[in-house]
Amino acid sequence: MHELAVCRSLLAEVAGLAGRNGADAVISITVGIGPLSGVEPGLLRRAFSLVRCGTIAQGAALRFETPPIRVRCRTCAGVSTAAANRLLCAHCGDWRTELISGDELILMSVELECGTDGRNGEGAGAGARAPGAAAEA
Repeated sequence: MHELAVCRSLLAEVAGLAGRNGADAVISITVGIGPLSGVEPGLLRRAFSLVRCGTIAQGAALRFETPPIRVRCRTCAGVSTAAANRLLCAHCGDWRTELISGDELILMSVELECGTDGRNGEGAGAGARAPGAAAEA
């Protein structure tokens, strides 16, 4: 279950963000998990419930967003969505496509509780990545 290692890396990044922003607690974490990332959201949620204990994210909610699988056709240069098992161009039907999105695992946002004045902040980071996933700016 590599989701446990992914979750540890995710929480290390979140703890770093919380520390840099002087946060007292993490309210929520939103992660983008592409269908081709190799990460199972249910297993990641289970790992999160274990790994967060005793951390600044102990009471945090974990949310997921699923970016679509998108491909660019090498023949017609069209960009379209595709199914996980059919990475075909929706414009011309060619199979020679490049994956644009759908394999990412990205820490999209973190909601923090900062200071004693009750203000909440939000940050984002590169987060843990699935093996072979392209880096996002």
